[in-house]
Amino acid sequence: MAEITLAKTAGFCFGVKRAVDKAFELARSGADAVTLGPIIHNPQVVERLSKMGVPPVDSPDEAAPGQTVLIRSHGVPKKVYNLLKNNSVVDCTCPFVAKIHRIVEEESAAGRTILVAGDPAHPEVQGIMGFSSSPVYTFRTEQELQNILNILHENGGKPISVVAQTTFHEILWRKFQQFIENHYTNAKIFDTICSATTMRQKEAVELAQQSDYMVVVGGKSSSNTLKLYEICSRFCDTALVETKSELDKSQIFRHNRIGVTAGASTPADIIKEVQTTMTEILENHDEELNFAELLEQSLNEKLYTGKRVKGIVTNVAPNELHVDVGAKQAGIVPASEISDEAVNLMEMFHKDDEIDLIVLKVNDQEGIVTLSKKRCDAEAGYDAIREAYENGTVLEGTVTEVVKGGVLVTTNGIKVFIPASMTSDRKVEDLNTLLKKDVRFKVIEINDRRRRAVGSIRAVLADEKKAKQEEFWANVEIGKVYHGEVKSLTSYGAFVDLGGVDGMIHITELSWTRIKTPEEVVKVGDMVEVYIKDIDTEKKKISLGYKKAEDNPWEIFKRDYQIGDVAEVKIVSITSFGAFAQIIPGVDGLIHISQIANERIAKVSDKLAVGDVVKAKIIDIDFDKKKVSLSIREVLDEEPAEEAAEEEAPDYAADLEGVDGVTVE
Repeated sequence: MAEITLAKTAGFCFGVKRAVDKAFELARSGADAVTLGPIIHNPQVVERLSKMGVPPVDSPDEAAPGQTVLIRSHGVPKKVYNLLKNNSVVDCTCPFVAKIHRIVEEESAAGRTILVAGDPAHPEVQGIMGFSSSPVYTFRTEQELQNILNILHENGGKPISVVAQTTFHEILWRKFQQFIENHYTNAKIFDTICSATTMRQKEAVELAQQSDYMVVVGGKSSSNTLKLYEICSRFCDTALVETKSELDKSQIFRHNRIGVTAGASTPADIIKEVQTTMTEILENHDEELNFAELLEQSLNEKLYTGKRVKGIVTNVAPNELHVDVGAKQAGIVPASEISDEAVNLMEMFHKDDEIDLIVLKVNDQEGIVTLSKKRCDAEAGYDAIREAYENGTVLEGTVTEVVKGGVLVTTNGIKVFIPASMTSDRKVEDLNTLLKKDVRFKVIEINDRRRRAVGSIRAVLADEKKAKQEEFWANVEIGKVYHGEVKSLTSYGAFVDLGGVDGMIHITELSWTRIKTPEEVVKVGDMVEVYIKDIDTEKKKISLGYKKAEDNPWEIFKRDYQIGDVAEVKIVSITSFGAFAQIIPGVDGLIHISQIANERIAKVSDKLAVGDVVKAKIIDIDFDKKKVSLSIREVLDEEPAEEAAEEEAPDYAADLEGVDGVTVE
């Protein structure tokens, strides 16, 4: 007999149990009471309470003056309490929901815009929104969130506070948190998903992964019950039932491992009835089923369109495969259902190969079932994409098409749409430049009904940048050397990407000589070697050094020159008391007016002009103050002695004049 396993967390959560118990307590006391809205999203409980004299009302106006009004666990907007001032109120708002009310009330009072992750039509979300005194937005998808953030950016990026409906999908909520952190700086995010909801969803996933069939018990209008059904459906065949009467016997017969879970608004007695009924169905079926029926059942293993089966190749023809799928019908796989591309079936398949297939059509009259391999592969590919979406896994694919508004990336045989704004962390002017390129991306949105997925390359780049930033700040220290790329230039310096973090080289740090603009030394795109000069960890600012000590012109001057040396210098400026001359780039010396000529001069410009190149002697050096004194006069004083020496030299030419064989010029 099949094994039936009940989830430990199935049924009422604390908040729902508290509200339901109070409602039945009022009913048993005979009090004139109503519930504001259905006490829970379970029609059986609501009907039972109504028969006991505690019916639901849709609005505060429907409650008679003096009548007791029970507020359910979902909570209500703040204004409702004022509307019920003439009634006795029993407030059964779940403590987790009430906490969100307090957060929203306080954060909105501080002037922050409120964002709520959840269904705007759900009473819990409507109640949360009713506690905000500032603008409030709701979202359920990343696109809706992106649209809201775009509006807020356009209005100046006002501070936001973000909460979630208590029953919101936890994995999706984590993705939204990451998205907000990557795209909005003025955000405070509060984790408000109920821990019981998280545990219930986690346990449902584990049980569904171990089962062939899941039965989810609960009201079809219950948000958390529908989420359980959605989660379980991804792993095995799943049914959603409100009572035991909705159980499908044929499905129970067909499976060996059956799991049962229930929403937070499902009473324990209804769960017990469903579980007991399933057990009875199996027991009665086992007793009545004889050998002939078992044989007939095996021969008539129900094949239906969309079912996944394994087929054993029995024959390979040029245009189709014949397969055995363990049923009385003969299995046929047309070549067109093998792949979208042309393939040689005779080379690709052999007798006794096992392949995964999906049933396309069952023709009992002809005894043929038509199957598809490519659709099975597509489903497997979509499952891989969905799993990547759930786990936040990075996928790899190739850009195969440019379409309106973005590109299509093929991965696992599935095409994923990536909007233009998500193709890079910078604006891509021409999307055709991405064609045929291999890219890494994350799945940010799934549409199960249409089996479509939306991806983001930018999300991967943002994650990688964040990882680099974390690594950088964990290891950065003053004096450490980095190789980076010049990303932008300003009038006061250059910004360099050090690997996810930008640092700035001030213009005074770019060169030992005075420059007017950074472009004189570096250009955007240059790879440069820099060192950390200063760190402001609080403001996340990095000051970089670029000049190297060995290139310091004063160090070069100190190495190559000393007092008494004569150098060719270039006049760079003239003052009333002398002239400044460049000895080497970065080092200037002063030629005092008294050191320009042997005679007294009235004006420096009578002897020198900017641009003149002259010989001057170094007569003093002050390395501490970076001052050099030069003298042209001392060089001039030495020149007459040289001329005199030339005049006193023997006139060998005169002595040789007239000597045979010698020509004097």
